[in-house]
Amino acid sequence: AIVVGFNVVADPAAQRVAEAEGVDVRIYTVIYQLIDDIDKALKGLLEPEYADKLIGRAEVRAVFKLGRRGKVAGSYVLDGKIARNAIAKVRRDGEEIFVGKISSLKRFTEDVREVATGYECGIGVDGFNDIAEGDIIEAYVKERVN
Repeated sequence: AIVVGFNVVADPAAQRVAEAEGVDVRIYTVIYQLIDDIDKALKGLLEPEYADKLIGRAEVRAVFKLGRRGKVAGSYVLDGKIARNAIAKVRRDGEEIFVGKISSLKRFTEDVREVATGYECGIGVDGFNDIAEGDIIEAYVKERVN
């Protein structure tokens, strides 16, 4: 089912019940977007929505230079897991400073798919070479919402 709202705020309790029951709740502030989405839904053309889901966090404890290829973050997984090809959000002093893809993940000299809580690893973030000790790398995956 789909519940549609216009210029309203969803009650948190109702939102939890809707999620538990698999009901899609959509809130709009522009009437034309509401009309377009209803039209598309009726025609079966509505694109699925995706949201970022946090799967793990790691703290950078050392930075290693790889010559021309950039830098690798020697990290300790604080909670969850870090997975290769996940989306990485790099935080410094609580502020998000970069969003990119985890391009390499190593455990000692071995390439691995994921590293679990309590283990150390080397994380390479595609397109980011300003990594520093103390940074937090959060790993996210895209999860379908509806």
